Amino acid sequence: MPLTACAINCSLAASDSRESSTDGMIGVLRNAFAEHDVRVSDAIRIADHNVKPGVTSDEGEGDDWPKIRERILAADILVFGTPIWLGQVSSVAKRVLERMDAFLSETDGAGRMPSYGKVAVAAIVGNEDGAHWATSQLFQALNDTGWTIPAVAACYWVGEAMGSTDFKDLKQRPEKVSKTASMVASNAAHLAGLLKGAPYPG
Repeated sequence: MPLTACAINCSLAASDSRESSTDGMIGVLRNAFAEHDVRVSDAIRIADHNVKPGVTSDEGEGDDWPKIRERILAADILVFGTPIWLGQVSSVAKRVLERMDAFLSETDGAGRMPSYGKVAVAAIVGNEDGAHWATSQLFQALNDTGWTIPAVAACYWVGEAMGSTDFKDLKQRPEKVSKTASMVASNAAHLAGLLKGAPYPG
């Protein structure tokens, strides 16, 4: 069966507020994944939804997380998109990670979390240094909650410190970003295919 990927965009702004550089980076990975017959969903802009604070999979009436969670777990690969703010992943990204904490208590009979056997990669943008710190935060939390992180799992771009140019405003995509996206997609698709055919034993 073909592999699928679910993309989430943890921009601080809702989709009707402004164009998102994070969406731009997710688009770079979407094109790279297409080369490996992996279909990446339209990105879920988390800020468009009411994702309540908490560490369970359902925080009650009005919580949009259960449906988002269902879409994320239905895919083989998670493309986790976040901007860098104050040198860190966004507060929206942290909210998503906190909600995934529920996976720790949702194991099956073999002790496997719902995310076991699924691969996660990152799409990160920002105008300051911090991409490596952001990936370390993100991948540690994702690994703690059961996701598998492949080699070369992050595609990122950061502009000049204290600069004003956003990724979406670049006239030409840096060659290094394109090459990294190709490697991220290739490694993630390969690993996801292996895990789909031979799940973790637990």
